Amino acid sequence: MDFLVLSSLFGIIPQTVTWNFNVALVMISANLLAIFIGRFAIQKAGIGPDLPVEKPALWKKFGLPELLATLSFGHILGAGFVLGLSNAGLL
Repeated sequence: MDFLVLSSLFGIIPQTVTWNFNVALVMISANLLAIFIGRFAIQKAGIGPDLPVEKPALWKKFGLPELLATLSFGHILGAGFVLGLSNAGLL
């Protein structure tokens, strides 16, 4: 009985596109968009630890917490973009 319920549930799981170069471009673009949005939207920037690399003056107060937050947001955006574009048949 339980097997029949599980097999019917597996039938309604949507199929997504396999990982390829186009999916990678969408995910990279979503992360860059999130970093751009976060750079100007984060109000209390530069409070946590700094990044261990040299940055331009425009990114002076962009540290590790800001990077992790924007990349997390970028992956959420990217997953939505990939699912939406693959469901529309564009990927």
